[in-house]
Amino acid sequence: MDGESIDIKQAKLQMLKEVLPELFAENQLDWEKLKAAFGDDINFANERYVLNWAGKADAFRVLQQPTTATLKPIPEESVNFDTTENLFIEGENLEVLKVLQKAYYGKVKVVCIDPPYNTGSDSFIYPDRFSEKKEDYLKRIGDKDEEGFLMKEGLFRKNSKDSGHYHSNWLSMMYPRLFLAKNLLRDDGVIFVHIDDNEVHNLRMVMNEIFGEENFVAQISVQSNPRGRQSEKFFATVHEYLIVYAKNINLCSIVGAALSEDQIKDFKFQDDKGKYRLLGLRQRGAASRRVDRPLMYFPIYVDPKTNKVSLEKNKEYHVEVFPKKSNDEDGRWMWSSKKVATNIDSIEARLISHRNEYDVFIRDYLEKEGNERSRKVNTIWVDKEVNNQNGTVELKTLFDDKKFFDFPKPTGTAKKILSAINVDDKDIILDFFAGSGTTAHAVLDLNQEDGGNRKFILVQLPEQCDENSEAYKAGYKTIADIAKERIRRVIQKIEKSPLTPLFQRGEQKNMAYKKGETISPTLAKGGEGGFSDNKTDLGIKVFKLSPSSFKIWRSSEIDSAEKLVEQLDAFTDPIRPGAEKQNMLYELMLKAGYELTSPVQYVIAREAKQSQKGKKIASGSANPRNDNIGFYSINNNELIIALDAINEKLIEQIIAAKPQKVITLDSLFTGNDQLKTNTVLQMRDAGVDFKTI
Repeated sequence: MDGESIDIKQAKLQMLKEVLPELFAENQLDWEKLKAAFGDDINFANERYVLNWAGKADAFRVLQQPTTATLKPIPEESVNFDTTENLFIEGENLEVLKVLQKAYYGKVKVVCIDPPYNTGSDSFIYPDRFSEKKEDYLKRIGDKDEEGFLMKEGLFRKNSKDSGHYHSNWLSMMYPRLFLAKNLLRDDGVIFVHIDDNEVHNLRMVMNEIFGEENFVAQISVQSNPRGRQSEKFFATVHEYLIVYAKNINLCSIVGAALSEDQIKDFKFQDDKGKYRLLGLRQRGAASRRVDRPLMYFPIYVDPKTNKVSLEKNKEYHVEVFPKKSNDEDGRWMWSSKKVATNIDSIEARLISHRNEYDVFIRDYLEKEGNERSRKVNTIWVDKEVNNQNGTVELKTLFDDKKFFDFPKPTGTAKKILSAINVDDKDIILDFFAGSGTTAHAVLDLNQEDGGNRKFILVQLPEQCDENSEAYKAGYKTIADIAKERIRRVIQKIEKSPLTPLFQRGEQKNMAYKKGETISPTLAKGGEGGFSDNKTDLGIKVFKLSPSSFKIWRSSEIDSAEKLVEQLDAFTDPIRPGAEKQNMLYELMLKAGYELTSPVQYVIAREAKQSQKGKKIASGSANPRNDNIGFYSINNNELIIALDAINEKLIEQIIAAKPQKVITLDSLFTGNDQLKTNTVLQMRDAGVDFKTI
């Protein structure tokens, strides 16, 4: 009881909704539909097939708004920071996706995400300024950083089904993230999105808009809860969905799943080309009658001594065979006479004893062009490995039987996804709703199992754990903390794993590998390779979303001459107070379009080397000693970044390295305009793109 009288308006709307539910959208009366239902002058404005929702314009504004944020390296939370190519980024995923655009545009092979399902009890970030004035909105959420700018974490809140924009809020959250994810995909890339019945219909429509309806690949039903949710009112739901889209359907490659042992047994015949099975040449199923394809009805002649076939009748090939259906009706072959002639060596006949007549078959080989056979993946997954309960067990096993996360996805589902994609060495898998880190766990396990070298980028908001949860009490303050620790524990588990077979098939069945080594791709496919020198990447490079190390020009705040002077004074030194060199390094790398895993080497100036006699310095380290003077070399001198003191000799050394681009701080030339002018001219003459910050 709330002590208030009945809301007459709401009571009438509820009565109307019960009688005419089609007049409502997101629990709000749609006046245009009401007029259409009872008016004579029916006219829908801008009639067309389009997905629209309250706040779509705001979602576009959020998408188009550039970010000045960067990613701060956190070596102390990483594993093998200097060598690994696996990334974990802690931060709000929309901002992170924007930060990654320049360096990772068109480089990701697979995006695999498990976003909020919008059940009415989950929380997520979304723009919703359509319902109130901007000033009121800012006052309501209130969280500001030390500079007075809105903190993204302040936008993280529950989306209740009682909201008048329940579906709209979810769409406003998803649209910009999916759009940016598409930018990061390679042209042959694929995206997998977990979802359930709450938003599957809207997800299909929004992905049609972003990716194009023609790039839809599949809607997979995953039996995630075999017993069903008995708490539901009518039916016990046992499944969720995976929505799959390609960036370009014509370039998409789904290799399928490996054959099971029972399926391999079907290939029971063998010749000099390998094992094969027999498939009937006669067309079965739809369009299998002669009248359907008359030109595919023709005789094939059999030599009964050899079972070989020919399209021409002669003394040896004299047994005539036509494609006959089981009801004795004329059928037709699967192949034309031209294709039969081209592939005649892979066709043979067999006497069907119970019919006392010959039938014609195609030899279907287990391996084709040296590649092991696979089968198309079904759109209904009922394997035990995709049961969500497995996800809970896997995580509890890693964390000493303690439950630190609700409803983690099982690695079996992620492995099934990744195994179906034709991945090459170092292909990138991106998950920007990382949760407990299942995707990273699956990638690390798969690499160990098959000798692959897949790389992952995980992004997770530092969402706070409930203070009463086991995770919080154990020291894991955020979900990101749980995910990072999970990945570290998976790495430790693999490092400590005993010598176990990598492959359980054929001649490799009892093959063990030496610790730290992996099977080569050739051997993994049944070739004659050996152990590869390419060791599995057991590491994680941690970054956190952070404000720029450089001051940002705020032109929107300049509303007077005093404010202009204030901004100009502030920019005499563009570096923020307290900014660290390593943070500036990675920010400049990202904004120059270089990946976070690009090889970085600190090169000491020649004169500094001479003065450092007897002092040992790691040449490959991105963390030089404070008393060194030199520059950072990225990708073997493709990019050079100088953040220390600069002089003529160092400039000569940089130019001698023949970089494509050089970035340095303008403040290093303070008091020496002549040196800066000479440097600009020397760089131009050497064909170097020279920038100062």
